[in-house]
Amino acid sequence: MRDDLQRAFEAIVMVAVEPVSAKTVAELLEIPLNEVDQLAAALQTRCREEERGFELGFIAGGYRFQSSADLAEIVQRFANRGVSARLSTAALETLSIVAYRQPVSRAQIAALRGVNADGVVKLLEGRGYIEATGRAEGPGQPILYGTTEMFLERLGLFSLTQLPPVEEFLPGVEAVEGFENALRGIDDLAGG
Repeated sequence: MRDDLQRAFEAIVMVAVEPVSAKTVAELLEIPLNEVDQLAAALQTRCREEERGFELGFIAGGYRFQSSADLAEIVQRFANRGVSARLSTAALETLSIVAYRQPVSRAQIAALRGVNADGVVKLLEGRGYIEATGRAEGPGQPILYGTTEMFLERLGLFSLTQLPPVEEFLPGVEAVEGFENALRGIDDLAGG
């Protein structure tokens, strides 16, 4: 691998604001896609061998530099200094609904959450985590929302297929049966 290509690849990733796709790197350096993969692998190895504070990651469909995983606690402490704009529980719930059910309308989000979601949707859209992806057919043609590349990037995901299955967050059959039995017991006490 030529040093000039390696240095050029590193420089491109260093100045990029968003993850850089292999296709973009190949076009800029005028090399085949498989050679971009070789450049990336060599840079990943070099960062690891030199025990750098950063590594080359492949996130949201492209390459970017990110802090080394073993330094996450320190970086998190730094990143959280003076941060007051955390997402509320309502925002996290709404973001989860959009991620798992997209494309989804505000009315669908509100039906799933049981409360009006207009303010939370505006907040998430303003922060760049969700965006309008089209309109539903039918009366009123409501706006449909989906997650953005920034959402994937912030979660460190390449695609939505890497989200954990929603079933992992649902209670098992035994828990549901226990809950139903407890409710029946309450009904018996109230009615009887």
